[in-house]
Amino acid sequence: MSARETHAFQTEVNQLLKLMIHALYSNKEIFLRELVSNASDALDKLRFQSVSNDSLSEGEDELAISLSFDKDKRTVTISDNGIGMTRDEVIANIGTIANSGTKKFLESLSGDQAKDSHLIGQFGVGFYSSFIVADEVELVTRKAGEDKANGCKWISKGEGEFTLEQVEKETKGTSITLHLKEDMDEFLDQYRLKNIITTYSDHINFPIKMQKTEWDEEAKENKTLDEMEQVNKATAIWTQAKSELSDEDYKNFYQTISHDFGEPLAHMHNKVEGTLEYTSLLYLPKQPPFDLYDRDRRYGLKLYVKRVFIMDDAEHLMPTYLRFVRGVIDSADLPLNVSREILQSNKVVDKIRSASVKRVLDHLAKMAKADDQEDFNTFWDNFGQVLKEGVVEDFANKDKIAKLLRFTSTHEESTKEQRQSLDSYVSRMQEDQEAIYYIVADTLAAAKGSPHLEMFRKKGIEVLLLSDRIDEWLVSHLNEFDGKPLKSITSADLKEFDDEAEQDVSEEEKKAREALTEKVKKVLEEQVSDVRITHRLTDSPACVVSAEGDMSAHMARMMEQMGQAVPKQKPVLELNPEHALVSKLESLDNDDKIKEWSLFLLEQAQLAEGAQLEEPAAFIKRMNSLLSEMM
Repeated sequence: MSARETHAFQTEVNQLLKLMIHALYSNKEIFLRELVSNASDALDKLRFQSVSNDSLSEGEDELAISLSFDKDKRTVTISDNGIGMTRDEVIANIGTIANSGTKKFLESLSGDQAKDSHLIGQFGVGFYSSFIVADEVELVTRKAGEDKANGCKWISKGEGEFTLEQVEKETKGTSITLHLKEDMDEFLDQYRLKNIITTYSDHINFPIKMQKTEWDEEAKENKTLDEMEQVNKATAIWTQAKSELSDEDYKNFYQTISHDFGEPLAHMHNKVEGTLEYTSLLYLPKQPPFDLYDRDRRYGLKLYVKRVFIMDDAEHLMPTYLRFVRGVIDSADLPLNVSREILQSNKVVDKIRSASVKRVLDHLAKMAKADDQEDFNTFWDNFGQVLKEGVVEDFANKDKIAKLLRFTSTHEESTKEQRQSLDSYVSRMQEDQEAIYYIVADTLAAAKGSPHLEMFRKKGIEVLLLSDRIDEWLVSHLNEFDGKPLKSITSADLKEFDDEAEQDVSEEEKKAREALTEKVKKVLEEQVSDVRITHRLTDSPACVVSAEGDMSAHMARMMEQMGQAVPKQKPVLELNPEHALVSKLESLDNDDKIKEWSLFLLEQAQLAEGAQLEEPAAFIKRMNSLLSEMM
């Protein structure tokens, strides 16, 4: 046997343990749900690996979880005869949290126990929940197929360090013994433990066994027998008929597979028979996981083949933009030795994926049409930005997804709480309106304050106000809806209003305006690609638009923020001929003054669009100089 070694927890583990013990105290019974779930996963993995390597079973026919307690020693023990762990796996799985988003998650905690308990639930607590009820935890494990002398014992008080020791373990699998805290006597009761199992883990697909008890009339108490009894149904919930299941059953299963403390927003339970045979049980969460926007993290569903667990996070069964969906798919048509590589190019998987995506989108559409919009609004607020990715990624379902999108718009000065669909926008379009108009800005406030909206407000034309980071990519792929093109009000080719207004301008005025744009273009030839007269403005003197063929200024800023090189682009400067400042510019004949005023109008317009000026100090100096001249 090796000597006992002492190791320090990863910093993030230590922080999480301290937070969890306090934040989750009111939900302390979930420790048993988490440990039973882990034991079930270990049994699933052994059963799967035994298909190709029968020796891993080590002659044991039954895979099971056992639960026992000792009132005198004040311990609770959960054991399984599953896959087990090596010493290195113990360190990797328990000494650290292998998740790149852990630090970000910890930073998001507020110190408010009620709020933090929900966040920790979204993070998933697993083994670490043991320390909610125990002041010392002892884990003994041996990897299936390893020599009996290669067992590993892990002990910790959850206070910053743990010890490791090589020990002999007769049976494969893992045994976890919790030394309960003084105020946790409730978990030394047979009835209490049974009740937790039937509440949270009745559906676990392996027997959960406890020592049988019988009433001792003479002693007036329950007497523990040597015989073990099964305390859960051990029936995979997805194999049961919907009529046999309650909302509570669905909720408990969701909490087990998602490690979420809350209730799901919706579930979809379907059995498919015919050319393909499979069962799916899919959930829409109510709250997002903390790392929802980490696209590199592996997301997906649990995949079973004929009730044999194959893999967690089978990402090929659901596209990335639906990564928030949780659940299981159990197929009768896939081989037991299916791998992630096989999933990538398997026709059965493609058909299951396609049908599952349709099922989720159809359910969302049903929620969106319901009289009570509370559920869909909850979904949209938490997952709307992720769903928008589907317009870019899933061409086949682009139209379905487009109908689910919600936006803020200028309709009745809508706020972020008012969610406008594209269908509702189209229903309000003016009789002669041919396009769906939108503006993309860095923030909702910037979109609402854009000078580009002035003419649209004057004419009563609704404009979608887009401010999510993905919106620029969204509209570049969503070119039309219901036969109506989507058109940016900041684009240079938006000439319908100018053409209409130009009909009332005399030839003399046109020549004067042409002379104005030529002299401004001459002094700003290094800064702009063109100068034009516009009628899209009513209150502002000038605005900037992107030249035809160029990416929008907003897209260019986003690319730069992401560290990508963006070629220098010159905007088009548009002038409002009815504004006093433009009239002032028109009256000047000194080139230096023309340049000063032109630069002032250009930089003012760029600021209004959210751009960063290259020389803000020069702009302030120029503005002060021009103001002092007018006093």
